[in-house]
Amino acid sequence: MSVLVAVEPDCWRRPVLAEAVERGGGTVSAPDGASALVWAEPTQAHLIGELVDANPGIEWVQLPYAGIEPVVDIVTARPAIEWYCGKGVYAEPVAEHALMLALAGMRGMATYARAHQWEQPEGRNLLGASVTVLGGGGITDSLLRLLAPFGCEVTVVRNRPRPMSGAARVVGSDELALVLPGTDVLFLALALTPDTAGIIGSAELAALPDHAWIVNVARGGHIVTDELAEALQAGQIGGAALDVTDPEPLPDGHPLWSLPNCLITPHIGNTPEMGLALLAERVTANVALRLAGEPLIGPVYLDLGY
Repeated sequence: MSVLVAVEPDCWRRPVLAEAVERGGGTVSAPDGASALVWAEPTQAHLIGELVDANPGIEWVQLPYAGIEPVVDIVTARPAIEWYCGKGVYAEPVAEHALMLALAGMRGMATYARAHQWEQPEGRNLLGASVTVLGGGGITDSLLRLLAPFGCEVTVVRNRPRPMSGAARVVGSDELALVLPGTDVLFLALALTPDTAGIIGSAELAALPDHAWIVNVARGGHIVTDELAEALQAGQIGGAALDVTDPEPLPDGHPLWSLPNCLITPHIGNTPEMGLALLAERVTANVALRLAGEPLIGPVYLDLGY
């Protein structure tokens, strides 16, 4: 099997993925001799379609994204090609980041990190807290394991309920409104689709207790930003810890930057240094599976939006 590894001009990325292809039993070739494409540059999605169209021998593409929003149009226009995304690849570092944000928010770091004087005590325990996780994919699997030592009562809300290790219960999306009033921490860890865009707005924020924290490590579009800002300004909820925003990057001077009950990190739940090695593992696995005639990991399901 010939596999093309397409990378950005910064060639430090190439050896890692080229070695990953070879570990899986493939070889790296020029585009015109390749039967697969491994795409390594998240910011150049528009070039994928051009490269695939110019090289009709490419049968399948490994994308670096966990979500497919950047490439939906490209994928939709080329149904003859098999597309595989990075779902699950970055679950561990993102879950770790989500846990950090939850602890920071609940224990008052939004206040203390900005302080210029000795502040009064504030904060709540994650230990024994009532946690709701919106989404039931790889990040949630990892997060449930990380939450286990804290003895939380965890409810997972997902489209297709099924038992999940570490969750006290798993319910359907139609029960979200029922679980929010008893939630101390709400984690967002789901794919962004037309059905989940704006899933947290004024009604959902009003349903949460006034001490609840929201932690978003999914996509900024899951939350209606203006309505979140209003809720935070009014003290309607305890706070929000956001690794993703809408818009993204969050503009200078946006109200969220200055709110004392809001923590923001610049979409670094998974950094390039963390992510490249993890993507390389997926590349090795999928090349090996292809050579063995087995199903690959992470197929894109356009009808589901991820």
